[in-house]
Amino acid sequence: MQRQECIAMILAGGQGSRLGTLTQKVAKPAVPFGARYRIIDFTLSNCRNSGIYKVGVLTQYQHLTLNNYIGTGSAWDLERKDGGVFILPPYMRNQSAQWYAGTADAVWQNTDFIDTHQPCYVIVLSGDHIYTMDYSKMLEYHKRHKAEATIGVIRVPWEETGRFGIMNVQQDGKIYEFQEKPEYPKSNLASMGIYIFNWEVLKHHLQQDACNPDSVHDFGKNIIPAMLAGGNRLMSYPFNGYWKDVGTVESFWEANMDLIGKNLKVNLYDKKWPIYTAVKNSPPHFIADSARIKDSLVNQGSIILGQVERSVIFSGVYIGEGAIVKDSVILPDVRIEALAEVNRAVIGSQAMVERSIKVGADSQEIVMVGEAQRIVRDYTGSGTEILSHRQVV
Repeated sequence: MQRQECIAMILAGGQGSRLGTLTQKVAKPAVPFGARYRIIDFTLSNCRNSGIYKVGVLTQYQHLTLNNYIGTGSAWDLERKDGGVFILPPYMRNQSAQWYAGTADAVWQNTDFIDTHQPCYVIVLSGDHIYTMDYSKMLEYHKRHKAEATIGVIRVPWEETGRFGIMNVQQDGKIYEFQEKPEYPKSNLASMGIYIFNWEVLKHHLQQDACNPDSVHDFGKNIIPAMLAGGNRLMSYPFNGYWKDVGTVESFWEANMDLIGKNLKVNLYDKKWPIYTAVKNSPPHFIADSARIKDSLVNQGSIILGQVERSVIFSGVYIGEGAIVKDSVILPDVRIEALAEVNRAVIGSQAMVERSIKVGADSQEIVMVGEAQRIVRDYTGSGTEILSHRQVV
């Protein structure tokens, strides 16, 4: 097998419980995003566009949909002689084998896969972030600074530092301290969950970590602090572009809204950096004379008879005459009947909003409607005005 200089390991097994009903049946990386994509499309496209063609995808929670979606990786041009996508769920290596116990354990359980390709470097990525980034430039930076580990960092608002792992660095970018979700941060340089390691160095630390009964086997909580304590050279790689962890309903909604408008935060139209997807075939969307669409994304197979403003509309959506949809994310195959109103909401796949019903119309919070739920009375997200999990036909 041809040796690879660098291979990618994508952590895609997260349960994503803070996304509520969006992740009841699928892992967070498989959640639909941006009218036609899934969240993991961005990380896979970054790999392809960066020239990293050997990719392992580490799955665990509700992995079937994600496995079927990725397939051989052909949609991302990763099905090639010197590359490929490999789905890597937990498997029985020995009698004590178990589910992935943490991010570091997930990579440790796949050391045989990595060793097969004999890489000099391993880039560890998350499958549930929205951003575009050229990993090849980060790898050049890693090699130029003779680092043993390089961590992508981004500046976050000081009031949000408690949500992240914070890197404290010297003037040259060398990391001297790591603070995990600190109450009193020394900087606002947050880890993006993007790591490049010298493989032999990482393998040593993974082995040591696997033997530590007190470890939670996490890169941020265990591996990075152990490398700092062991005197390894760790560098920070500053990133100035758009990056979003879509771990909550609010951040998921915000990231979708960031795709709309004249000053795009995420450019889906950059031909030099395309975002690939395994999109299914659908008929063209239909826009009726009665429709009005403003500042919105509308995917194939949708039928729009009503009004849509500042919204993201996925495939197969029906919006009836006189209906109003504003500042909302409408996932595939949703039906919004005539004269209904939807405002600041995320509507799950196959849900139905009946005629003249208001969803979130008077709410400042983001209202979440789950998959295949039927809204039968006005709904602000705080009551029980729905018939839960009733299939819409």
